[in-house]
Amino acid sequence: MSILPKEKVTYSGDSEPLARRILRSAGELIQVALIVTAIVLPIRYFLVQPFYVKGASMEPNFEDKQYLIIDEITYRVREPKRGEICVFRYPNDPSQFFIKRIIGLPGETIDISGGRVTVTTLDGKTVALDESSYLASSVVTAGEKTVTLGTEEYFVMGDNRPNSLDSRIFGPVPRANIVGRVMLRGWPISSLAWFETPTYKF
Repeated sequence: MSILPKEKVTYSGDSEPLARRILRSAGELIQVALIVTAIVLPIRYFLVQPFYVKGASMEPNFEDKQYLIIDEITYRVREPKRGEICVFRYPNDPSQFFIKRIIGLPGETIDISGGRVTVTTLDGKTVALDESSYLASSVVTAGEKTVTLGTEEYFVMGDNRPNSLDSRIFGPVPRANIVGRVMLRGWPISSLAWFETPTYKF
């Protein structure tokens, strides 16, 4: 009768101390976190940002407590366009962010009279803006004001004209104050919408 030698059984990883395995796993997690941070932070702070709507100045297009996604890269490569909805630092208190629609561009003359907005462009064309694509038919642009914008200034107004603190009151917005343009209404999901720039006839 022969006795067979016992089979030697080994388990991978048994030879590595538990403390070393924990340190190795923690190191891998830190590496993943650093990679994610390196990808997410530039997107969050330099490309797009979420903004929370507070107030009724942009109704009915944006309502209180909605979340918007702001594109911060476009205005680094081109100038803002008429009709775009932008986020900017309030000129009288740069710690506050406002959301308004761009109506007048640098060098233009904006005239508000009789409930209408008229723009005189740099090449001398004078046009009463057709804002029917984003203003309700009942909305009247109140006030009597004429202003000629500087080379780095924009005239902005809210879509809810009777309830908007805008350039009719605090004046033009300097180019340096403009943070980005509204790209997407992201929350609530039922209100998800991508915003296109309206066209005007000049």
